[in-house]
Amino acid sequence: MATADGGTGTGAEGGAGTGGGGDGTRRTFAGELRDAVSARAALLIIGVLALTAAFIASYAGAFHSPKPRDVAFAVVAPPQARGQLVAKLDGMAGSPLDARPAASRGEAVRQLKDREIDGALVYDPRGKQDELLVAGGSGSALSDAVQKVLTKAEQAEGRTVRTTDVAPADPQDARGLSSFYLVVGWCVGGYLCAAILAISYGARPTNGRRAVIRLGTLLLYSVLAGLAGALVIGPVLGALPGSVVALWGLGALIVFAVGAATLAFQGIAGIVGIGLTILVVVIGGNPSAGGAYPYPLLPPFWHAIGPALPPGAGTWAARSIAYFDGQALTGPLLVLAAWAVVAAALTLLFAALSVGRGTVDRSEARQ
Repeated sequence: MATADGGTGTGAEGGAGTGGGGDGTRRTFAGELRDAVSARAALLIIGVLALTAAFIASYAGAFHSPKPRDVAFAVVAPPQARGQLVAKLDGMAGSPLDARPAASRGEAVRQLKDREIDGALVYDPRGKQDELLVAGGSGSALSDAVQKVLTKAEQAEGRTVRTTDVAPADPQDARGLSSFYLVVGWCVGGYLCAAILAISYGARPTNGRRAVIRLGTLLLYSVLAGLAGALVIGPVLGALPGSVVALWGLGALIVFAVGAATLAFQGIAGIVGIGLTILVVVIGGNPSAGGAYPYPLLPPFWHAIGPALPPGAGTWAARSIAYFDGQALTGPLLVLAAWAVVAAALTLLFAALSVGRGTVDRSEARQ
């Protein structure tokens, strides 16, 4: 517009008359790019790219070719046939079974219900048909795999096999996956709660009091999330049997363990700590949890790490509560408790170490 001295000015909302920078200079594309995507943002994008590749590699690596490996398997047979049967099943190509003798059918059933074995063969010396015992509550993929192995082995000997499920999954629990989905939901809730606390004011708490407040908030949320999950999966949907109270306690422990781990990772690495949680819990933990494919069907790496991570420990514990009267719970509960206690301690430690910092990192600025 015209000015008193005859010159031209710039519009109030238009910046410089030449367009671009507010100082009257034209911005180059490189300059705009630097403003639009900072070096920090570029590094975070590279990190996300790495997580994406790791996600694909982990899930495809775990699931692309499931096959039974050293499945704990009992053999019930008369003494004169027992040793030969155990040796034959234990020496099958690819080692699908880890066979060992059992004194009686009742003993084999007890071991299945105590989660000590995943299948058993009851040999009939008077006929040509034997009995295969499985526990569908451990996951139908495992039961199906064991049945295929035994059917093939029996056919090679001119025998047949009939299958008895001594701990079947609930009819409403499709392929025994409800426990896995329940635990995944609890894990997601745990790290999202911790991430929200970071977004509200900084990934790293600036003093011990704030760390205690965050952990207290997480504890309250964990109790509520555990109850919500137990009610939805049980009374509301009827997708998983078992004690609602026991599942509630398990859920609260899982949510707190994962949330506290997220807070600890944030104490170590700031906002990047959320990515570390995703790496450990989602990329490493979910495919190795024994959900879609129980441990004996997973490749060695995933089989090894699964029981030590929250999704794996949680899935095993949920199945034990639902289908095995709470048997074999001690180990998984200790794993989850260790994650919760160590992560909470690290959160408090890194908060204490941050006291006295003069400035707050950009990643910790109030959003």
